[in-house]
Amino acid sequence: MANAGAAKSPDKSRKGTVFGLEGEAHALADRLPDLLVEAMRVSSTVAHGIHGRRRAGPGETFWQFRQFQSSDSATLIDWRRSASSDHLYVREREWEAAHTLWLWPDQSPSMAFRSELSAASKADRVLVLALASAELLVRGGERVALLGLSRPTASRKATTKLAEILAESAGLPVLTQSLPPAERLSRFSGVLLFSDFLDPLDAIGERLSYLAGNGVAGHMVQVMDPAEETLPYQGRTEFLGMEGSERWLADRAETLRPEYQARLKAHRAGLEDLAARLGWSFLVHHTDRPAAEPLLTLVMRLQDSGRDYRWAPAAANLGAAV
Repeated sequence: MANAGAAKSPDKSRKGTVFGLEGEAHALADRLPDLLVEAMRVSSTVAHGIHGRRRAGPGETFWQFRQFQSSDSATLIDWRRSASSDHLYVREREWEAAHTLWLWPDQSPSMAFRSELSAASKADRVLVLALASAELLVRGGERVALLGLSRPTASRKATTKLAEILAESAGLPVLTQSLPPAERLSRFSGVLLFSDFLDPLDAIGERLSYLAGNGVAGHMVQVMDPAEETLPYQGRTEFLGMEGSERWLADRAETLRPEYQARLKAHRAGLEDLAARLGWSFLVHHTDRPAAEPLLTLVMRLQDSGRDYRWAPAAANLGAAV
Protein backbone atom coordinates (compact mmCIF):
# COMPACT_ATOMS: atom_id res chain seq x y z
CA MET A 1 0.00 0.00 0.00
CA ALA A 2 2.89 2.36 0.71
CA ASN A 3 3.90 2.27 -2.95
CA ALA A 4 0.41 2.42 -4.39
CA GLY A 5 1.16 5.70 -6.13
CA ALA A 6 4.25 4.37 -7.90
CA ALA A 7 2.23 2.62 -10.60
CA LYS A 8 0.48 5.81 -11.73
CA SER A 9 1.52 7.31 -15.06
CA PRO A 10 3.25 10.76 -14.98
CA ASP A 11 0.23 12.36 -16.68
CA LYS A 12 -2.21 10.97 -14.11
CA SER A 13 0.11 11.93 -11.27
CA ARG A 14 0.42 15.47 -12.59
CA LYS A 15 -3.35 15.74 -13.08
CA GLY A 16 -3.88 14.57 -9.52
CA THR A 17 -1.50 17.26 -8.27
CA VAL A 18 -3.21 19.95 -10.33
CA PHE A 19 -6.65 18.90 -9.10
CA GLY A 20 -5.34 18.85 -5.54
CA LEU A 21 -3.96 22.38 -5.85
CA GLU A 22 -7.20 23.54 -7.44
CA GLY A 23 -9.15 22.10 -4.52
CA GLU A 24 -6.89 23.86 -2.02
CA ALA A 25 -7.27 27.12 -3.94
CA HIS A 26 -11.06 26.86 -3.91
CA ALA A 27 -11.09 26.00 -0.20
CA LEU A 28 -8.91 28.98 0.64
CA ALA A 29 -10.87 31.29 -1.66
CA ASP A 30 -14.09 30.24 0.09
CA ARG A 31 -12.64 31.04 3.53
CA LEU A 32 -10.73 34.21 2.73
CA PRO A 33 -13.69 36.65 2.54
CA ASP A 34 -14.72 35.76 6.09
CA LEU A 35 -11.10 35.80 7.27
CA LEU A 36 -10.54 39.17 5.62
CA VAL A 37 -13.58 40.61 7.39
CA GLU A 38 -12.27 39.25 10.69
CA ALA A 39 -8.81 40.68 10.00
CA MET A 40 -10.28 44.14 9.31
CA ARG A 41 -12.35 43.93 12.50
CA VAL A 42 -9.30 42.90 14.55
CA SER A 43 -7.13 45.64 13.05
CA SER A 44 -9.80 48.26 13.78
CA THR A 45 -10.06 47.07 17.38
CA VAL A 46 -6.31 47.35 17.86
CA ALA A 47 -6.08 50.68 16.04
CA HIS A 48 -8.46 52.24 18.59
CA GLY A 49 -6.13 51.22 21.40
CA ILE A 50 -2.83 52.65 20.09
CA HIS A 51 -1.43 56.06 19.40
CA GLY A 52 -0.62 57.09 15.87
CA ARG A 53 2.97 56.98 14.66
CA ARG A 54 2.86 60.14 12.56
CA ARG A 55 5.56 62.71 13.28
CA ALA A 56 7.09 65.85 11.84
CA GLY A 57 10.09 65.53 9.57
CA PRO A 58 11.32 65.61 5.98
CA GLY A 59 8.57 64.83 3.50
CA GLU A 60 6.07 66.28 1.06
CA THR A 61 2.77 65.70 2.89
CA PHE A 62 1.29 68.42 5.12
CA TRP A 63 0.77 67.27 8.70
CA GLN A 64 -0.15 70.18 10.96
CA PHE A 65 0.41 73.78 12.00
CA ARG A 66 2.06 74.52 15.32
CA GLN A 67 2.99 77.73 17.07
CA PHE A 68 6.38 79.24 16.30
CA GLN A 69 9.08 78.59 18.93
CA SER A 70 12.20 80.61 19.63
CA SER A 71 14.36 77.74 18.44
CA ASP A 72 12.71 77.72 14.99
CA SER A 73 14.15 79.46 11.95
CA ALA A 74 12.14 82.41 10.65
CA THR A 75 12.11 80.76 7.23
CA LEU A 76 9.76 78.08 8.62
CA ILE A 77 6.97 80.55 9.42
CA ASP A 78 3.78 80.13 7.40
CA TRP A 79 2.82 83.78 6.91
CA ARG A 80 -0.60 83.08 5.40
CA ARG A 81 -1.69 81.03 8.41
CA SER A 82 -0.06 83.47 10.83
CA ALA A 83 -1.85 86.46 9.26
CA SER A 84 -5.21 85.14 10.48
CA SER A 85 -4.06 84.91 14.09
CA ASP A 86 -2.23 86.79 16.81
CA HIS A 87 0.45 84.09 16.82
CA LEU A 88 3.11 82.94 14.41
CA TYR A 89 2.66 79.41 13.03
CA VAL A 90 4.98 76.89 11.45
CA ARG A 91 3.75 74.46 8.78
CA GLU A 92 4.98 70.93 9.57
CA ARG A 93 5.25 68.13 7.03
CA GLU A 94 4.85 64.47 7.89
CA TRP A 95 8.02 62.46 8.26
CA GLU A 96 8.23 59.98 5.38
CA ALA A 97 10.43 57.02 6.16
CA ALA A 98 8.34 54.11 5.01
CA HIS A 99 9.85 50.66 5.35
CA THR A 100 8.84 47.38 3.80
CA LEU A 101 7.46 44.64 6.02
CA TRP A 102 7.41 41.16 4.47
CA LEU A 103 4.67 38.85 5.75
CA TRP A 104 4.62 35.05 5.65
CA PRO A 105 1.56 33.10 6.91
CA ASP A 106 2.45 29.39 7.11
CA GLN A 107 -0.19 27.31 5.29
CA SER A 108 1.56 23.94 5.46
CA PRO A 109 -0.61 20.88 6.22
CA SER A 110 0.19 20.87 9.95
CA MET A 111 -1.39 24.32 10.26
CA ALA A 112 -4.81 22.84 9.43
CA PHE A 113 -4.97 21.31 12.93
CA ARG A 114 -7.83 22.41 15.17
CA SER A 115 -8.83 20.71 18.39
CA GLU A 116 -12.15 20.94 20.22
CA LEU A 117 -10.53 23.50 22.52
CA SER A 118 -10.42 26.15 19.80
CA ALA A 119 -12.85 27.62 17.28
CA ALA A 120 -10.11 28.41 14.73
CA SER A 121 -7.48 26.36 12.99
CA LYS A 122 -3.88 27.50 13.10
CA ALA A 123 -3.98 28.14 9.35
CA ASP A 124 -6.94 30.47 9.59
CA ARG A 125 -5.53 32.31 12.58
CA VAL A 126 -2.18 33.06 10.90
CA LEU A 127 -4.05 34.39 7.86
CA VAL A 128 -6.11 36.71 10.07
CA LEU A 129 -2.98 37.92 11.88
CA ALA A 130 -1.05 38.49 8.65
CA LEU A 131 -3.87 40.41 6.97
CA ALA A 132 -4.65 42.45 10.08
CA SER A 133 -0.96 43.31 10.44
CA ALA A 134 -0.87 44.42 6.81
CA GLU A 135 -3.87 46.68 7.38
CA LEU A 136 -2.33 48.37 10.40
CA LEU A 137 1.07 48.75 8.74
CA VAL A 138 -0.42 50.38 5.66
CA ARG A 139 -2.43 52.73 7.86
CA GLY A 140 0.87 53.65 9.53
CA GLY A 141 2.45 54.53 6.19
CA GLU A 142 4.51 51.37 5.69
CA ARG A 143 4.82 49.19 2.61
CA VAL A 144 3.78 45.55 2.91
CA ALA A 145 4.36 42.44 0.81
CA LEU A 146 3.94 38.67 0.98
CA LEU A 147 7.30 36.94 1.26
CA GLY A 148 8.00 35.18 -2.03
CA LEU A 149 4.63 36.13 -3.54
CA SER A 150 4.20 39.86 -4.09
CA ARG A 151 5.91 43.20 -4.46
CA PRO A 152 5.77 45.89 -1.75
CA THR A 153 2.78 48.20 -1.78
CA ALA A 154 1.42 51.01 0.36
CA SER A 155 -1.96 51.13 -1.35
CA ARG A 156 -5.02 51.62 0.83
CA LYS A 157 -6.38 48.45 -0.77
CA ALA A 158 -3.21 46.51 0.02
CA THR A 159 -4.89 44.12 2.47
CA THR A 160 -7.56 43.09 -0.03
CA LYS A 161 -4.91 42.65 -2.72
CA LEU A 162 -2.82 40.44 -0.44
CA ALA A 163 -5.90 38.31 0.28
CA GLU A 164 -6.47 37.88 -3.48
CA ILE A 165 -2.83 36.84 -3.98
CA LEU A 166 -3.12 34.31 -1.17
CA ALA A 167 -6.22 32.80 -2.77
CA GLU A 168 -4.51 32.59 -6.15
CA SER A 169 -1.37 31.06 -4.61
CA ALA A 170 -3.05 28.35 -2.51
CA GLY A 171 -1.16 25.09 -2.86
CA LEU A 172 2.09 26.68 -4.04
CA PRO A 173 5.25 25.59 -2.17
CA VAL A 174 5.91 29.11 -0.89
CA LEU A 175 2.84 28.71 1.33
CA THR A 176 2.60 24.95 1.87
CA GLN A 177 6.20 24.42 2.92
CA SER A 178 6.71 24.74 6.66
CA LEU A 179 9.71 27.07 6.33
CA PRO A 180 9.59 30.60 4.89
CA PRO A 181 11.09 31.02 1.41
CA ALA A 182 14.79 31.85 1.26
CA GLU A 183 14.63 35.44 0.01
CA ARG A 184 17.43 37.99 0.12
CA LEU A 185 15.66 41.06 1.48
CA SER A 186 16.79 44.67 1.32
CA ARG A 187 18.70 46.10 4.22
CA PHE A 188 16.67 47.40 7.15
CA SER A 189 13.39 45.96 5.93
CA GLY A 190 11.39 43.79 8.30
CA VAL A 191 9.82 40.35 8.22
CA LEU A 192 6.82 38.95 10.10
CA LEU A 193 6.57 35.19 10.27
CA PHE A 194 3.41 33.43 11.47
CA SER A 195 3.86 29.68 11.95
CA ASP A 196 3.88 26.89 14.51
CA PHE A 197 7.69 26.62 14.05
CA LEU A 198 7.70 22.90 14.80
CA ASP A 199 10.39 22.00 12.27
CA PRO A 200 13.82 20.89 13.59
CA LEU A 201 15.65 23.81 15.16
CA ASP A 202 18.65 23.41 12.84
CA ALA A 203 16.47 23.83 9.75
CA ILE A 204 14.63 26.82 11.23
CA GLY A 205 17.89 28.43 12.31
CA GLU A 206 19.50 28.05 8.90
CA ARG A 207 16.55 29.59 7.07
CA LEU A 208 15.99 32.49 9.47
CA SER A 209 19.70 33.30 9.58
CA TYR A 210 19.59 33.64 5.80
CA LEU A 211 16.61 36.00 6.00
CA ALA A 212 18.33 38.09 8.67
CA GLY A 213 21.66 38.17 6.85
CA ASN A 214 21.25 41.68 5.42
CA GLY A 215 20.33 43.51 8.60
CA VAL A 216 16.67 42.50 8.32
CA ALA A 217 14.68 42.86 11.54
CA GLY A 218 12.10 40.20 12.28
CA HIS A 219 9.34 38.98 14.50
CA MET A 220 8.32 35.35 14.97
CA VAL A 221 4.77 34.55 16.07
CA GLN A 222 4.36 30.92 17.07
CA VAL A 223 0.69 30.01 16.67
CA MET A 224 -0.34 26.90 18.58
CA ASP A 225 -3.57 25.09 19.31
CA PRO A 226 -4.12 24.77 23.09
CA ALA A 227 -4.24 20.97 22.74
CA GLU A 228 -0.73 21.05 21.30
CA GLU A 229 0.38 22.85 24.43
CA THR A 230 -1.20 20.56 27.01
CA LEU A 231 -1.77 17.19 25.27
CA PRO A 232 -5.12 16.76 27.09
CA TYR A 233 -5.89 13.27 25.77
CA GLN A 234 -6.64 10.27 27.95
CA GLY A 235 -6.57 6.52 27.38
CA ARG A 236 -6.21 4.77 24.05
CA THR A 237 -5.54 7.47 21.45
CA GLU A 238 -4.56 7.35 17.81
CA PHE A 239 -2.29 10.12 16.53
CA LEU A 240 -2.31 10.92 12.81
CA GLY A 241 0.44 12.78 10.99
CA MET A 242 -0.73 16.04 9.37
CA GLU A 243 2.01 16.09 6.74
CA GLY A 244 2.30 12.42 5.89
CA SER A 245 0.71 9.01 6.36
CA GLU A 246 2.11 8.43 9.85
CA ARG A 247 -0.23 6.83 12.37
CA TRP A 248 0.64 5.97 15.94
CA LEU A 249 -1.51 4.32 18.60
CA ALA A 250 -0.90 5.08 22.27
CA ASP A 251 -2.50 2.85 24.89
CA ARG A 252 -2.45 5.54 27.58
CA ALA A 253 -1.91 8.98 26.09
CA GLU A 254 -1.74 10.64 29.51
CA THR A 255 1.56 8.87 30.27
CA LEU A 256 3.16 10.73 27.35
CA ARG A 257 2.30 14.17 28.70
CA PRO A 258 5.34 14.92 30.94
CA GLU A 259 7.91 13.98 28.29
CA TYR A 260 5.93 15.69 25.55
CA GLN A 261 5.68 18.96 27.46
CA ALA A 262 9.37 18.82 28.35
CA ARG A 263 10.32 18.42 24.69
CA LEU A 264 7.99 21.25 23.66
CA LYS A 265 9.49 23.49 26.33
CA ALA A 266 13.01 22.70 25.12
CA HIS A 267 12.03 23.36 21.51
CA ARG A 268 10.50 26.72 22.42
CA ALA A 269 13.58 27.66 24.43
CA GLY A 270 15.60 26.95 21.29
CA LEU A 271 13.34 29.26 19.27
CA GLU A 272 13.75 32.01 21.87
CA ASP A 273 17.53 31.62 21.79
CA LEU A 274 17.49 31.79 18.00
CA ALA A 275 15.39 34.96 18.04
CA ALA A 276 17.71 36.54 20.60
CA ARG A 277 20.80 35.73 18.51
CA LEU A 278 19.23 37.31 15.44
CA GLY A 279 18.03 40.35 17.36
CA TRP A 280 14.44 39.37 16.55
CA SER A 281 11.48 39.03 18.86
CA PHE A 282 9.43 35.96 19.60
CA LEU A 283 5.82 35.62 20.67
CA VAL A 284 3.55 32.65 21.41
CA HIS A 285 -0.15 32.84 20.60
CA HIS A 286 -2.81 30.20 21.28
CA THR A 287 -5.79 29.93 18.95
CA ASP A 288 -8.31 29.90 21.81
CA ARG A 289 -7.29 33.48 22.61
CA PRO A 290 -8.47 36.62 20.72
CA ALA A 291 -6.42 37.51 17.66
CA ALA A 292 -6.27 41.15 18.81
CA GLU A 293 -3.93 40.23 21.67
CA PRO A 294 -0.83 39.24 19.67
CA LEU A 295 -1.56 41.94 17.10
CA LEU A 296 -1.51 44.65 19.77
CA THR A 297 1.76 43.27 21.12
CA LEU A 298 3.29 43.36 17.64
CA VAL A 299 2.25 46.96 17.06
CA MET A 300 3.57 48.10 20.44
CA ARG A 301 6.93 46.51 19.65
CA LEU A 302 7.48 48.79 16.70
CA GLN A 303 10.51 50.86 17.47
CA ASP A 304 9.43 54.43 16.94
CA SER A 305 12.75 56.24 16.68
CA GLY A 306 14.07 59.03 14.54
CA ARG A 307 16.27 56.65 12.55
CA ASP A 308 13.80 54.08 11.32
CA TYR A 309 10.73 51.98 12.03
CA ARG A 310 11.93 48.51 12.80
CA TRP A 311 10.37 45.55 14.54
CA ALA A 312 12.35 45.54 17.76
CA PRO A 313 12.45 42.84 20.44
CA ALA A 314 11.05 43.86 23.78
CA ALA A 315 13.53 44.19 26.60
CA ALA A 316 11.85 41.29 28.40
CA ASN A 317 9.17 38.64 28.06
CA LEU A 318 10.27 37.71 24.53
CA GLY A 319 8.56 34.37 24.88
CA ALA A 320 5.46 35.52 26.66
CA ALA A 321 2.38 33.61 25.60
CA VAL A 322 -0.58 35.54 24.24
